[in-house]
Amino acid sequence: MKIKDEIVVITGGASGIGKIMGRTALEKGAACLVIWDINEKNLEATVSEFSKLGKVKGYKVDVSDIESIDKAYEATKAECGPVGILINNAGIITNNKTFDAQTDQDIIRTMNINSVAPMLLTRRVLPDMLERNHGHICTIASAAGLLAMPKLSVYAASKWASFGWSESMRIELQEAKSKVRVTTVAPYFINTGMFDGIQPKVFKLLNPEKTAKTIIRAIEKDKRICGMPFAFRFIRFNQGLMHSKVFDWVFGSVFGVYDSMTHFVGRK
Repeated sequence: MKIKDEIVVITGGASGIGKIMGRTALEKGAACLVIWDINEKNLEATVSEFSKLGKVKGYKVDVSDIESIDKAYEATKAECGPVGILINNAGIITNNKTFDAQTDQDIIRTMNINSVAPMLLTRRVLPDMLERNHGHICTIASAAGLLAMPKLSVYAASKWASFGWSESMRIELQEAKSKVRVTTVAPYFINTGMFDGIQPKVFKLLNPEKTAKTIIRAIEKDKRICGMPFAFRFIRFNQGLMHSKVFDWVFGSVFGVYDSMTHFVGRK
């Protein structure tokens, strides 16, 4: 789906890869970039910065709150027009504790923002897209939605949920012969500050600029799944091929993936 002349909504679009994707969308001729973000300071700065590139609207939104979503979506339709592309990008990670040390609040907050919010927002956008038989929904899941990792249990759970939901919805639309497309993105850790402190052994942190542009290209090409780096596309194949002990040894000891969260600090 082409970005040009489309109204593009990006949640969490005032920082990280969300901000880069927004800038790229404007550079590709988006009719309007609509940024949803909870950080008002970043939101205002990003709208001001991008206004020279094209039409930009910003809304302070808590995507874990239904009323906030409804208010922002109605304002978006009234002030910008029908949404052509939705990128569910907003996400959080709270800590690197083992599951027994998690709090109820951290579990609920992580699931609400990473899993429930994309579904709630899409449930509002999708009927309008179906009516026009036109649109694209892109959800930023994670490689952690394919590969279980210690000290990342709650985040992994939220991304497994978003990955499974997004893929299921894609198949539903495909069977309905709808022209509304779905892309599910499963990147490894991205070097945006969100995963500060992570010390990968083999797979290096992804470059934010390259990652954002890869996602935009995936939308333009109507890709079903976009996994990064390329090797992560073979996770499920290896899980099916290897005995679980061998798989854990390869990814845990050889690749060092299971130790990635040991020194996690994250964005404050």
